[in-house]
Amino acid sequence: MKEKAYRSVAKTVSWRTLGTIDTIIIAWFVVGKLEFAITIGGVELLTKMVLYYFHERTWNKIKFGKTNESDIEYHI
Repeated sequence: MKEKAYRSVAKTVSWRTLGTIDTIIIAWFVVGKLEFAITIGGVELLTKMVLYYFHERTWNKIKFGKTNESDIEYHI
């Protein structure tokens, strides 16, 4: 099964949103300044979205762990 590029974009945005919220919370606890934590989260959001998109598209090309849904064992 092959995924369209827009699916990878949607997964990228949803995953990074969750991950960035996590990063901001952790940075806030570590540093103690919300403004600094938001800055860290903003930079991290942009760089990791780009990295994840290309990671996802590369994995989409790899057949490892994929099955073809039309592989049926019998025909009626």
